[in-house]
Amino acid sequence: MTCVIVTNRTWYEHLPDMLEGITGHRFILINQKNDLTYDRLQEIRPRYVFFLHWSYIVPSEIYENFECVIFHMTDVPFGRGGSPLQNLIARGVYETKISALRCEKDIDAGPVYLKKSFSLHGAAEEIYMRAATVIQAMIAEIIMSEPQPVAQTGEPVFFPRRKPEDGAINNLTELEKIYDYIRMLDAEGYPPAYLETDNFRFEFSRAALKDGHVVADVIIKRKA
Repeated sequence: MTCVIVTNRTWYEHLPDMLEGITGHRFILINQKNDLTYDRLQEIRPRYVFFLHWSYIVPSEIYENFECVIFHMTDVPFGRGGSPLQNLIARGVYETKISALRCEKDIDAGPVYLKKSFSLHGAAEEIYMRAATVIQAMIAEIIMSEPQPVAQTGEPVFFPRRKPEDGAINNLTELEKIYDYIRMLDAEGYPPAYLETDNFRFEFSRAALKDGHVVADVIIKRKA
């Protein structure tokens, strides 16, 4: 069996080698948008195409012709849409599910292969690295058992994709919220939590919540 891993995040790029060792099957990594084409997949003829933290829309000719599985960090149908980790933490949700679902036209609306419980404690990059371990086990389980996905049930709740300006902490009034905003954006490729004055921008990372205060690294930039 040949499968494809599609991701543009570095913390998932080790999975093909790991999964080959676990399952004995062949895995091919695609990590560039231009490499994800119908013709390329037609040459590979994969049993599954697994999408992990992929930032682009999957073309219909791909999900209509190949069995495409996406991993979403919410207990769908709750939390369909963008920026699931950040939207959950901003809402005070610290325990969730990682859902493996069939890719279809409507975003995050496809039937579900399986779900696994998952904690959202720690910095974002740490969370994503833990998620990679869970997703690795989920992929192995899907390959071994080839489950039939089951339609989602319940009322959908949609998350908007968060924007860089949503990371502003100027108007937050609780230390716990400030800590959450810093940690939920503390990962490679994400704009950091910040506050601004008339002349400067303060960008935060490596937050720790202490008794009555937050400790964090800060980069101070002069505003243009």
